[in-house]
Amino acid sequence: MTSLALKVRVGKKGYIVIPKSIREVAGVKEGEELVVGVEGGRIILEPVRKVDLKELRQKMREHLARISYVNRKPVLGELAGALLEEEFEDVS
Repeated sequence: MTSLALKVRVGKKGYIVIPKSIREVAGVKEGEELVVGVEGGRIILEPVRKVDLKELRQKMREHLARISYVNRKPVLGELAGALLEEEFEDVS
C-alpha cells in the first residue's frame, strides 16, 4: 500500500484541491465522485466505484471458464501454473 501525505489549505466555502500526485495514487480522475465521511476525527474521501455490468458479466464468464475443472476429477499437476493472486486482481 502506497502512503502519501501532503498539506492542502481549505479555501472559501470549504473547497480544497486534491493534489495530482494524491489523485494518481488513489486512481481518482476528473469528474469522478467521492464519498466524504468522518472516522475517528479524520476526514475520509473515498472514490465511488461504478460497476460496468457488461465488463462484470465478461469477467464472470472468464472466471467460470477457469474454474470449470471443479466438476471433474482433478489431474495431477493441472494447477501447477495457477496463481491465487489472479483471484484478487483489481478490476476497477
